[in-house]
Parts: sequence; structure tokens; C-alpha cells
Amino acid sequence: MTDGNWITLISIAVTVFFMLGVPVFLVIGYWVIGLSFVLGLPLTNIGAALGDVFTDGFALLAMPLFILTGDLINRSGIAKRLSDFAYSCLGWLRGGLAMATLGACGLFAAISGSNSATTATIGSMLHPEMVKGGYDERFSAATAAAGGTVGIIIPPSIIFIVYGFLMNLPISELFVAGIIPGALMVFGMMLAAFIICTRNGWGYLIKLEFGRVMKTALGAWLGFFAIGLVLWGIYTGKFSPTEAAGVTVGFCIIVGFLSLPIYKLMGSKSEDRHPSERSYGEMLVVQGFGPLELPSITMRSAQIAGILAPLIAVSVVMQQILSVLGAQQIIGDFVRGMGGYYAVLFTSMAIVFVCGMVLESLPVTIILAPILAPIAHSVGVEPVQFAVIFLVGASIGFITPPYGLNLYVASGVTGVPYFRLLRYTVPYLFALLTVWFIIALVPALSTILIPGTG
Repeated sequence: MTDGNWITLISIAVTVFFMLGVPVFLVIGYWVIGLSFVLGLPLTNIGAALGDVFTDGFALLAMPLFILTGDLINRSGIAKRLSDFAYSCLGWLRGGLAMATLGACGLFAAISGSNSATTATIGSMLHPEMVKGGYDERFSAATAAAGGTVGIIIPPSIIFIVYGFLMNLPISELFVAGIIPGALMVFGMMLAAFIICTRNGWGYLIKLEFGRVMKTALGAWLGFFAIGLVLWGIYTGKFSPTEAAGVTVGFCIIVGFLSLPIYKLMGSKSEDRHPSERSYGEMLVVQGFGPLELPSITMRSAQIAGILAPLIAVSVVMQQILSVLGAQQIIGDFVRGMGGYYAVLFTSMAIVFVCGMVLESLPVTIILAPILAPIAHSVGVEPVQFAVIFLVGASIGFITPPYGLNLYVASGVTGVPYFRLLRYTVPYLFALLTVWFIIALVPALSTILIPGTG
């Protein structure tokens, strides 16, 4: 057989593997090894490329650290306090608990940087509360899934770290660029939730009480401090994103260790009690965790990082093979052939959206960003703005069938079957698509906060 036939056969085989549920890392790995044999590329190139990623990629160190931060925030009880604050602010509106869930997702995303962690954490906490509060269980699960999309947009963001590493862009600028678009995504989904809940009469309203808002804000002070610490350090240049991740992990560990004995000494009871039943002293201290719990927390984070890091490494080799095959040139010529600025921009967005329907954001970013970003830049799209546009589109894929990673995560933590969620993701999907086009058409939304460009 010719080389072309072998390449086609190998590509079909790995596609079948992917459809059968084989991990993406192995699918790409099989493809890379197979095509290396066909093209006569030395296998030592794969080992060298993998080694270069892990030895030269200092920025990638932030990825496992931010994953660990999310787990520490959840286990310490800080995530629960952030959710309580969001509900006290929005619970008086029709659909207030749904909007509070979305707001809590935004706050948690500002610490964790992960879409799946955001969906799993907030979904497991607030889905039962939404069902008890008179919301349809399918809508409740879909809300948690949709809220998780901002996990990779609101800084710190794991996928922004990967994008910056691949495209040699300042990760601190990418983080800052994601602030306004992430907030717009949350607001757009809140508006959709309000409309849906108003039409269906879902949700029990609570009275807006200034005292409750202040009390829950006090209870969430550690979360606010962690968010402020990350954004202040990166925005002012006091430390890099990797250093910010390390500082935040250290902060969370110290808080967890110190809070547990104080929490027990104060005789604090269940965190599920109404804020009015807790003293101000109790609100200042979270439940924390002990040193003996840290290994299990770290192991969970390491398992997630252990899935992502090899995928990044093997995908770098995949880029090299695609370049040898001329795939970048083919796609590049197609996109350039669309015309000028807006034609290239919207064609790129369409490609990202379609690929996001069947792939997770990481392989979409690793495969397409090196191809589309230079083309967009050649027609005048600012690199940081295109990064935001690209990754917002990739994040929408988290709730877009047939893949829809967040839908699977939400289904797992809520017990609502995957296909029963789909109907209630449609309004959120329209809201996110609307925000996405606004971000694409208004470059200042992505660049205005970056020092020197506002």
C-alpha cells in the first residue's frame, strides 16, 4: 500500500478507538507512532519532544498547582461559603438559586481554573438544593454543567496556560484578558436562567436581607482573599502565573491546617445551617482539613494532572507530524481563501465550534491554535484577543453534544441521565453563543484591562 493509504487506515483506526472510548492520550499516541513509522521519522524524536515539554515548559507547572488549588478550596469548605454568598445576593430573584449556582461557578473558577472541577464541585453542592427549592432536576443539572464553562475562561485558567505555552504568549496577559469575557458569560447565562425560571415559575424566593448578605460575605472572605491574591499578583507583575499557583496552594494548605483545630475548638456544627443560626465567629472560620487528609487530596489532583500532562506532550509531536503532512498549509489556505478580517475570524470560530462538539478543549487547542492563530493575526486579529475568542468557543463545546464533557460530569454528580440534560442546555448554549459573537466583534472586551493597551 502507498503511504497515503496507510495514513488513511491508521487515522480511521484511531478514530474508531476514540469512538469506543479509548483515552485521547492513547488515541493521539497511537496515531503519532503509526505515522512516524509510515513517514520514516525516528521514534527517538517522540522521546526528545516529550522530554523537551517537561523540561522546558516552566509555565506548565502552574497547571497541576491550580488543579490542586481547586481541590483544596473544595475540601476546606471555602467553595461552600462562596456558594452561600452568591445565593444570599441573588435568591430574592425568580430563578435566584439557579443564578447563584452560576455565580458560584464564576467565583470557584476564579480560584480553580478547571471546567470539570467547577461543574463537579458546584453541581454536587447546589443541585440538591435546587431540586428542594422547586427547580426541575434536569434544569438544575444543566445549570451546573453550563456554569462550568467559565472554569477555563475566568483566570486562573489551565487551558490559557497551555495556549500561552504553545503560542508563546504572556500567560499573565491571557489571564487578564479573560476577566471581562468570563464575567459576560456568567451574566448571559444568568439572564437565560432568569427567563427560563420566570416562564416556568421555578424556585422559591428568599427575602433580600442586608445582614445575611454581609454575614455570608464575611464567611466567604478567605475565598475572596484567594481570588484577589491571584489576580493582584499576576496583574501587578509581582509574580508569574506559575508562582501565583504556588502561592495560592500554600495559602490554601495553611488555611486548611489552621482552620480545622479552631473550627473544632469553637464547637461549630453543620455547614448546612442557615447563616442566621451561625455566629460571626463561626463565619470567619471554615471547616478546614488535617495533615493526614492532604495526601489523598494531592493524589486526586495528581491523577487529573497525570492525564493532562502526557496529552500535552504527545500532542506537540502530533503538531510536528501534521506540519510534515502539510495539514497546516491545507487548512491555512482554506481559511485564508475565505477573504478578509471577518471572514477569516468567523470561519475560524466555526471550525473551533465544530471541533469542540467532538473533542475536549485541550486537543482542540493543541491541534488548531497553532494553525488558526497565525492566520488570524495575518488579517489583523490581535493575538491575545484571538486567544480569548478561540478558548471561549472551545469552552462552549463543554455543553455541546455529542461530546459535552460538562454534561457527563454533571450527569455523574447529579444522577440525571446525560440525554435528559440536553433540552435544558439549549438556552444556555444560545446565551453563550451570543456572548461569544459580542466578544469577537468588540476587541476591547478582551484587551482593555491589559496594562499598556487600555
